[in-house]
Amino acid sequence: MQTPPVESPPGPPQARTALHVTWVIALCSALLLTLVAVEWHPLIAMDDDIAGTTHRWAVDEPGITQAMRILTDWVWDTWTMRLLCAVVVLWLWLRREDRWTAVWLGATCLLGSLLQQALKAAVDRPRPVWTDPVDSAHYAAFPSGHAMTATFVCGLLVWLVHHYGAPRGARLAALAVAVVSVVGVGVTRVWLGVHWATDVVGGWLMGALVVAVAVLVHRRRHP
Repeated sequence: MQTPPVESPPGPPQARTALHVTWVIALCSALLLTLVAVEWHPLIAMDDDIAGTTHRWAVDEPGITQAMRILTDWVWDTWTMRLLCAVVVLWLWLRREDRWTAVWLGATCLLGSLLQQALKAAVDRPRPVWTDPVDSAHYAAFPSGHAMTATFVCGLLVWLVHHYGAPRGARLAALAVAVVSVVGVGVTRVWLGVHWATDVVGGWLMGALVVAVAVLVHRRRHP
């Protein structure tokens, strides 16, 4: 008598959910990237409307604009985020002695930054141009490097706080700081007129995708 084949047990619900979320983020990222690359008119028109409105506000409110510059250039700058990541890598290596996770975090942040630069070069989207600019920036626009870097650095650190079983208050505090940082840096980039709104949304999506893939890798290789 032939023995019926034994099916593999289904993966844990959390792993399946994480995989589904990763695919959803990837599809949304690919869709937005395509629409930006082909310069889909409704999307471009929406960007123009948002940029024009926020630029008028930035010109009319110099005090708020100066605060936005400080936040985007110092508090939520890409190098500030990378420095924060480097500090956590050292802490993981020296204090936690979790060297695999330290390498994983450092490699993820490095690859995320390289992906950001590759996307900018591939899409080569011009930044907004103003006759009366309130700030300036270099390189291509899509995706926003500030938004993407803040998203994957903050996302990874929040996940690590949960991974190491921090108290509930610490987890909530970390999540609150991360949300304020990610949303805040996106607002500053549009307010200062150096990015289109979809650049920021693209940065958020790409950063979230980096986090989702990195978490899947960590769970598979270092459960």
